Amino acid sequence: MGIMGTFLLLAAEANAVHSELAEGAGEGGFGLNLDIFETNLINLAILVGILFYFGRKVLSNILNERQSNIATAIQEAEGRLKEAKTALSQAQEQLKQSQAEAERIRQSAVENAQKTKEALLAKAAQDVERLKQTAAADLNTETERAIAQLRQRVAALALQKVESQLKGGIADDAQQSLIDRSIAQLGGNV
Repeated sequence: MGIMGTFLLLAAEANAVHSELAEGAGEGGFGLNLDIFETNLINLAILVGILFYFGRKVLSNILNERQSNIATAIQEAEGRLKEAKTALSQAQEQLKQSQAEAERIRQSAVENAQKTKEALLAKAAQDVERLKQTAAADLNTETERAIAQLRQRVAALALQKVESQLKGGIADDAQQSLIDRSIAQLGGNV
């Protein structure tokens, strides 16, 4: 038995009660039903029937509107989900590109560091070689200067000795041996 059947049953009972009131009014004039519980029940049944009849449309409209709002909210949420997934995939792609770029930059830095290191080592080797050559040249120059100074000093000392011997004169024995040696060199016999 559905709601409609209950409503009809309550309406029939209300009609029966109403007809009893009318019979009581016919017998004695005006009839009053003093059973408050019974009259409240009839009023409640009428109220439920009216609410059911009119409230069903209002309730169905409210439920339909609510269902429509929920469907719209679900569609909006799905749209935001798709947008979020798209944004996520774009962010992941950008991350991959950034990582590839970072790796390329790191590799480039390593290569540049290696080239710079090799260039610095080559330049340092050239500088060391140049310094060795400069030092050797300086050493040779200093050696030659020292030798030249020594020669000058030896020559000066020899000249001083010769001058001192010439000033002092040659001893007779030294003169005789010098003459003998000169003759022997010329090939003569003494």
